[in-house]
Amino acid sequence: MVTKPLPRFLLPMLNAPKPPCTNAAQPRAASLYQTVLNACFALFSTTRLLTYMPTFWAIQQSANSSQHSLITWAAWVCSNAVMAAWLYENNGRRVNRAIAVTAGNSLMCMVACALIVWFR
Repeated sequence: MVTKPLPRFLLPMLNAPKPPCTNAAQPRAASLYQTVLNACFALFSTTRLLTYMPTFWAIQQSANSSQHSLITWAAWVCSNAVMAAWLYENNGRRVNRAIAVTAGNSLMCMVACALIVWFR
């Protein structure tokens, strides 16, 4: 294959500085929908963290975890941990509430796994 060198007048264009990206998201005020959605996320995510407690209490009180699936709880540990990592990476490696709550869910599922193993 034979290639020709570029004409001299094109060389400065190759070395020209690139213009800034213009498709970056511009910050804007939260709409009513976003405000309500954020409030619902905070409410239900906190509620979700609390809903693990009855399971923990039931396993501890009965001293029997045979009715709980270790595979299911372990899958939830992994699912929540990967989701927290994904959110972290897609949030510029900064922690926010969604990441903290998802990591909290993973931790609570780990506690369930530990109780299941302890009482088997």
